[in-house]
Amino acid sequence: MAPEVDPAILEALGLEVSSTKISSHGGAGFSSTFKLSSTKDDREVNYFVKIGSGADAKVMFRGEHASLNAIHSAVSNFCPKSHTFGSMKSSPSKTFMVTDFLDLRSSAAGGSGQSLAAKLAKMHTTPAPIPDGYDKPMFGFPVATCCGATEQENSWKESWADFYANNRLRGILRAGIRANGADRDLSDTVEKVASTVVPRLISDNHVKGITPVLIHGDLWSGNHGRGQIAGQGGAEEVVYDPSCVYGHSEYELGIMNMFGGFGSSFWREYEKLVPKAEPKEEWEDRVALYELYHHLNHFALFGGGYRSGAMSIMKKLISKYG
Repeated sequence: MAPEVDPAILEALGLEVSSTKISSHGGAGFSSTFKLSSTKDDREVNYFVKIGSGADAKVMFRGEHASLNAIHSAVSNFCPKSHTFGSMKSSPSKTFMVTDFLDLRSSAAGGSGQSLAAKLAKMHTTPAPIPDGYDKPMFGFPVATCCGATEQENSWKESWADFYANNRLRGILRAGIRANGADRDLSDTVEKVASTVVPRLISDNHVKGITPVLIHGDLWSGNHGRGQIAGQGGAEEVVYDPSCVYGHSEYELGIMNMFGGFGSSFWREYEKLVPKAEPKEEWEDRVALYELYHHLNHFALFGGGYRSGAMSIMKKLISKYG
């Protein structure tokens, strides 16, 4: 028997139960995933639904909902739009999120033809909006987001170096200690990087042109593909599972460099559109500093060898800038 569509989902989307079906589709590490099909305004519509349990799912889906819509606002054909998220009526401890359906098997003609590099460059050069209560763009994000299962606190900061040191490095160190236990050597080394290397390498008065722009935040090759969004137009270069923040554009490159999967043609095109910031001779070290966060996050999530990768990066950076 096919599963029933929760009334909260039907209500949020304005769909009739009689014309709506839901079926399992794919899989995700932190949630159950489904394809929802219905009719609306006399046309067929398809959606992608995630359902998770507990407080963690609510935080995760709130952050992903806001992240997808921030990307969609900046570059509309770069990701599915998120339509809604909330608590299920049939099981209030469960949270759902509904997005446009992304068909990653589609090769439909009629797409924009824009490359991944071009879309990412557009996102990285679109000025951040001004948050409520402020008079200029800030570094941060309106809600907490999750990178993997790690909740990220994104309170607004005027300084990018301040945000990266506190909201990312010191924050992920605390998560790693909670998961793996006290570690004096790791703690001291992270603190040395946060207090000494960060202000030396990425302070606002050192790196030219650091302004807040939208960052996907978890852009490894597994969160990029090519597909048709919402059954409209042709196949497009797309991203998904974001963990957004308004930050320095080069922050995006840390995880892209860590896992690879983006070829030389991508990097050549991207650099033409978004040149390396000055001082260019420190670019590789800045990217390593941003990659560090993801080593620490993977250590918090999975333990094991990611600690040694983080320590290697930190010792190299401290030897040069500490």
